[in-house]
Amino acid sequence: MPVRQTRLPPYGKPLVFCASLLPAIWLCWLAWQDQLGTNPVETLSHRTGDWSLRFLLLVLAITPLRRLSGWNGLQKLRRMLGLFAFFYVCLHFGVYLVFDQFFDLSAILQDIAKRPYITIGFLGFLLLIPLAITSTNGMIKRLGRNWQRLHRLVYLIGVLGVLHYWWLVKADIREPALYAVLLAALLGYRWWWHAHSPATIRSTR
Repeated sequence: MPVRQTRLPPYGKPLVFCASLLPAIWLCWLAWQDQLGTNPVETLSHRTGDWSLRFLLLVLAITPLRRLSGWNGLQKLRRMLGLFAFFYVCLHFGVYLVFDQFFDLSAILQDIAKRPYITIGFLGFLLLIPLAITSTNGMIKRLGRNWQRLHRLVYLIGVLGVLHYWWLVKADIREPALYAVLLAALLGYRWWWHAHSPATIRSTR
């Protein structure tokens, strides 16, 4: 039988960290070279939004991958990937705030109130803030079990992110549909695992 690797290699986290920065570096390079297309703001908004969703899905995929592969070292990547999800969400919101609305607070509030996809996206952004703030070792120890309860908000945030993208594109929904299928699979796996775990079975007897 193959031996399962349970620890993350020493170079694992630095490698994933550098790889996670590549999309932002690539966007900066495209902007520097004036290669963002005819609508640079829209390109930046869509690309940063895409990577926000991708990192959220990667965070949700860590636990299923760990359970299926036995590679417990993957767990050490979850916090970093979650912070990168927040980083790209901040870039996504920053593009909207600076280049789309030019810091016009009244226009932003009107958008949030009138456009459902912006309302949903902004709500997801707000929910991510406490998760990012409480991602330190000190906050994990201070909150105890409440930390896990708080960070279950990532499931809701994932749903809000997919809805935000779905309502934004309106016509061609192939990409948001793919994200929706992946999210449903990840959440469905968690539900199945919880329903069939030994602890859950014992508690229902």
